[in-house]
Amino acid sequence: MLVGLLAASFSVFHLYTSYRGTLPTLQQVYVHLSFALVLIFLTVPSFGKESRLRALRWVIDAPFAVGSAVIGIYVVMNFMDISQRGAGDPAQATVVLGVLATVLVLEGTRRMIGWALPALAILFIIYAFVGPHMPGMLAHRGFDIERLASTFYISASGIAGTPLQVSATYVAVFVIFAAFLDTSGAGKFFIDWSYAALAWFRGGPAKVAILASSLMGTVNGSAVANTVATGTFTIPVMKRAGLDRNFAGAVEAAASSGGQIVPPVMGAAAFIMVEIVGRPYSEIMVAAALPALLYYVALFVMVDFEVARQGIRGIPRHELPSAWKVFRSGWHLTAPLLILIYLLVVVRYTPFKAAFYAVLAVVAVSWLSSATRMGPAKLFEALKRGGTGMLEVATACACAGITIGVLMLTGLALRLSGILIDFSGGNLFVLLVLTMVISIILGMGLPTSAVYIVLATLVVPAMTTLGVEPLAAHLFVFYFGVMANVTPPVAIAAYAGAAIAGGDATKTGFIAFRLALSGFLLPFIWVYNPALLFQGEWTAVAMAAVSAVIGVVALAAAVQGYLFRAHAVWYQRLLLGAGALALIKPGLTTDLIGLGLIAAAILARFAIGAPAVMERKLEEAS
Repeated sequence: MLVGLLAASFSVFHLYTSYRGTLPTLQQVYVHLSFALVLIFLTVPSFGKESRLRALRWVIDAPFAVGSAVIGIYVVMNFMDISQRGAGDPAQATVVLGVLATVLVLEGTRRMIGWALPALAILFIIYAFVGPHMPGMLAHRGFDIERLASTFYISASGIAGTPLQVSATYVAVFVIFAAFLDTSGAGKFFIDWSYAALAWFRGGPAKVAILASSLMGTVNGSAVANTVATGTFTIPVMKRAGLDRNFAGAVEAAASSGGQIVPPVMGAAAFIMVEIVGRPYSEIMVAAALPALLYYVALFVMVDFEVARQGIRGIPRHELPSAWKVFRSGWHLTAPLLILIYLLVVVRYTPFKAAFYAVLAVVAVSWLSSATRMGPAKLFEALKRGGTGMLEVATACACAGITIGVLMLTGLALRLSGILIDFSGGNLFVLLVLTMVISIILGMGLPTSAVYIVLATLVVPAMTTLGVEPLAAHLFVFYFGVMANVTPPVAIAAYAGAAIAGGDATKTGFIAFRLALSGFLLPFIWVYNPALLFQGEWTAVAMAAVSAVIGVVALAAAVQGYLFRAHAVWYQRLLLGAGALALIKPGLTTDLIGLGLIAAAILARFAIGAPAVMERKLEEAS
């Protein structure tokens, strides 16, 4: 009951501040962080299974929870004094509580997402102390514990920096919106309607997973959570339709990972991007729309080609519920998403004000049907789920703030951009490949928002120096942070899908990687051709979209080895893959080369296929 009340109060605080206006930045951030840490230390066990170490709850966890409350109360009560003194002349209490806050953030993050991000932060803290002993460009004058503690605690470049500020405003209220939408029954409606509308196609259950996961993913913003929530329903249906269990888990993982790149919500990293890039969220949302559509078009085609090769049919239409009846029973649950888009794009409300009204819309439309009506019990459940849903993002952003604090304090962030440019030899393509590899490696152990924060600080400046448009550069690192969820050897979303499907984690990971391959191609396309992000004339945007669609479909045919109802031979696949890659770089010459290679593959397919078809028809006739 205590945890439930705290989590619900956490949500109420954010709903109130999203409507009435936020507190001063430092106060808003530390109320947010204290709530999150207290809930973590009351709900997540210290080590291993809680049942084995229940006695440690009051020895370790209770003091940690009290300390988490203290670091927030001190900032709220002494806000004016802290503002006047600043991090350069901290009070002794500020230094002591700064050390405590750093320890609590590291431990809270470890409990929520594992050792990877805290270990990175600890490595940078050590670097801050040993700077005078480091070689070459890594050397700096070094900092004492007083300066580090005060910087981490009360500076805008520490724990309370941009990532946690975004978590305490934009992200929090959107997490609450997702919790309300799910509690109202919208998640079940998305799955039921997708099933009724698509399950009769060939490989229909797999296509149901794609549509349902894209709808769910744009709301919850987490690849693993989306895989588990949607996959519980879609994976068993795919297996019953005859799909291999590894393939079923991979489809769900690839579709769920893409949910983070689908407007209007796009997960926490998109809101952090608003603050870092300095552009309105509506602009980022519009820029991400076409790449997200292309990703799902490619995934849909990949799955279609695979099930066609296996000869898997859909579910007979007479065995399915009417899509119209399902839609009519739950159409009202789509209204909050439409209202959210309208408020963001047309009215141009701030994201957290738009999300507040979207939450009210969920409650209002839920009363249009007795099946979805949100009474007091459902409202409390939604508030509780909203509060507990913020914990991972809050701790990841706070811990990333420690790393960024050291990077800014030591000046390493600026020097690393020069190092990357030197290492790439000033070649943009080499730098992009390096950035892709770094993004994926970091994404294997960190949440997408943390990957984006680190790379936006370290790598994006190097990309913009070489002429990449800033928004294109930020979306580049964001997308590859997402793709890490389905990239072996640590494909976390694929592992979740394999667990539900009862398949092999490694095989599922490699199949998911293959299905999501277009997600590795698209970022390169928009770096070289920003028209894909709706930047430029409409004619350029249309041409970029058409060439990208042709490219991702050709890539799907090459990867799956399927072309026009027949297996593609090796040289046809080679032509298709080369043509898809040629369409990356904009320009008439490269586009013509790409289209020519794809056309050659198609002509070769029919030149070989026509005699075989005629021979088969003659055999049937005889």
